Amino acid sequence: MRVAIKIGSNVLTRPDGTLDITRMSALVDQIAELHRAGNEIVLISSGAVASGRSEIHVGKKLDTVSARQLYSAVGQAKLINRYYELFREHGLACGQVLTTKESFGSRTHYLNQKHCIEVMLANAVIPIVNENDTISVTELMFTDNDELSGLIATMLGVDRLILLSNIDGIYNGSPSDPNASVIRQITREEQDDVSAYIQTGRSSFGRGGMLTKCTIARKVAAEGIEVIIANGKKADILTDLLTPGSTTICTRFVPASKPVSSVKKWIAHSEGFAKGEIYINQGAEKALSSSQATSLLLVGVTQIKGDFEKDDIVRIINESGRPMGVGCTNYSSQEARSLIGDRDRKPLIHYDYLYLDSLA
Repeated sequence: MRVAIKIGSNVLTRPDGTLDITRMSALVDQIAELHRAGNEIVLISSGAVASGRSEIHVGKKLDTVSARQLYSAVGQAKLINRYYELFREHGLACGQVLTTKESFGSRTHYLNQKHCIEVMLANAVIPIVNENDTISVTELMFTDNDELSGLIATMLGVDRLILLSNIDGIYNGSPSDPNASVIRQITREEQDDVSAYIQTGRSSFGRGGMLTKCTIARKVAAEGIEVIIANGKKADILTDLLTPGSTTICTRFVPASKPVSSVKKWIAHSEGFAKGEIYINQGAEKALSSSQATSLLLVGVTQIKGDFEKDDIVRIINESGRPMGVGCTNYSSQEARSLIGDRDRKPLIHYDYLYLDSLA
């Protein structure tokens, strides 16, 4: 089994912001055990900024960007060195993979990252992935490492994505309410009902929260990957979760049975890189929503917004303004505008490069 494991900042740090070496060591022990059992493990680890913050103390107040760059530069070195030592005790090698959101916007860079991690896995090296916070600032940042872990999971076609937080899963109320309980399983039909229970607060040391975890879990599960949200501070949590018939308390998102191609998976997670918007009429919407494989033709386009080049990612919007999905365009925005309504040209977006939310 190929498994992606995301460990959040609140799992790896103590209340004072220092690294919780005991917890970190316990998780590495479990990953090593799973690796020896024949599983391929990809680790997405937060904790660099929190680690750096506890390591150095600056004499003057820094702006948000400068503080993030400084703490992550120092903290990432400390974090990866600790992982290196812990994995070496088990006779395992680990490797650092630092990435940025921009690296997922280009198909070439996307495939280069995939190849790097595949080579590491093929040679029994544990990839440890994190965002390169030293250069990822403001709009160039991932929402958090939950978003990054979703991209890594779909890129590598893992069997399971495990999101470790400091609570047991998604509750049907406030986690502090003694009458609330963990929702053990969420099917696609139940996902909208769960939204009412999600609290929007962020974690103490990371940028994420349960809302982003749920959003990512939905999208990844829709692409055929089981997603588990569990408590990373529980003893033996990873080995328990991957034991057949496990009754460990957690929230599991049931994966869709319909397969999604690797190109469509990339496009599905590329909405944040969209350079423009394609507005379509009801006829085009009906055709795209049918069960047949249908490309988006220029005859069904009513308006084009934004400036983009051929092969850029664009959003598809229906007449009521509802986003339908994303796709990779065959034309530049200038050329496409001049051809709106044309019946005899090649598709604006071919079916193979089209991802519709309603059909995920």
